[in-house]
Amino acid sequence: MVDLSRHSRHILLPQVGAQGQAKLSQAKVVCIGAGGLGSPVLQYLAAAGIGKITIIDDDIVDLSNLQRQVIHRTQDVGIPKVESAKRFINQLDANIIVNIHNERLVENNAIALIKGHDVLIDGTDNLPTRYLIDDTCKKLDIPWVYGSVYRFEGQVSVFNLNHGPIYRDLFPVPPPNDLIPSCSDAGVLGVLPGMVGSIQASEVIKIIIGIGQPLVGRLLLIDAMDMSMKTLSFSGSNRGKFEESKPAAVESMFHSITAIDAKSKMDAGWKPYFIDVRSKMENKKSKISCVDDLCMHEDILSAVNRIPKDRDILVHCTAGQRSQLAIILLLQAGYLGERLFNLDGGIIAWNGVDPEGIIYG
Repeated sequence: MVDLSRHSRHILLPQVGAQGQAKLSQAKVVCIGAGGLGSPVLQYLAAAGIGKITIIDDDIVDLSNLQRQVIHRTQDVGIPKVESAKRFINQLDANIIVNIHNERLVENNAIALIKGHDVLIDGTDNLPTRYLIDDTCKKLDIPWVYGSVYRFEGQVSVFNLNHGPIYRDLFPVPPPNDLIPSCSDAGVLGVLPGMVGSIQASEVIKIIIGIGQPLVGRLLLIDAMDMSMKTLSFSGSNRGKFEESKPAAVESMFHSITAIDAKSKMDAGWKPYFIDVRSKMENKKSKISCVDDLCMHEDILSAVNRIPKDRDILVHCTAGQRSQLAIILLLQAGYLGERLFNLDGGIIAWNGVDPEGIIYG
């Protein structure tokens, strides 16, 4: 049942209208997590008139959560987050059906809890659950909206929509659990989950109504420090490889540096940990003499024990694309974007600047 008065501003939009609002009122979504990302997602989806919302979270509200988890109040400290979130939603709109599960999503309950929903929203803060979500949604043919935050940086994408790319196409291999710092360890800008979660909610609405172009095959990177956004494109048929969307008008979450600038900085005393992420065969044919490490881009996470976190890291491949993937994986593993540098043009560009620095054979 569409509340014409409540949702009049949606209905006025020609891309939504009464028919689109009816789709929202009939939709069933499930949100995994009622924390930093889940808070704005749930608030905006409830305001949008989603008919049925399921919330899964086993945590309780802590005072430290209130800096960013704005669906909860001081008086909610100590109670389950799912109960606090349900209270907010039903106080906003009593017509919304809210189902809550005060439990952690695990392999034994994932299918039962997720089955029957139209869209899933990722509000988690750990990679094992994220891979479980991906595998389960793939089995159930349910699209899901991914979001993550780390300090001042965020990411958003849409997976498994109309048999499109999945999370494992983007990040095939998870890094070791102990390399991924949580918000309690690394900190997070309080407003950043609101930014990312609002984008996630927007993607959910577009998917349900069937309008616009959801972030399928595209990873949106957000840097709140310089308020920039960048989109990297990927596909299921080209697992683990990115292309920068054109035009690229803003800086990414990591640095891009030309061969000229990198060589000049190194001549002036800059000592980055220099990694070649091409194959051993490519490296055997030609290599940059000052490179410190060799590790194929898809295997970069296997090398994190030797890649320092207290030094700048310069990454190169042949032309600069595989090195971007390696850097994204390092970001996922908790490396700071401010210390990660992608060599634009790769070894090809380096050869144009320092041909004597290339070793052949």
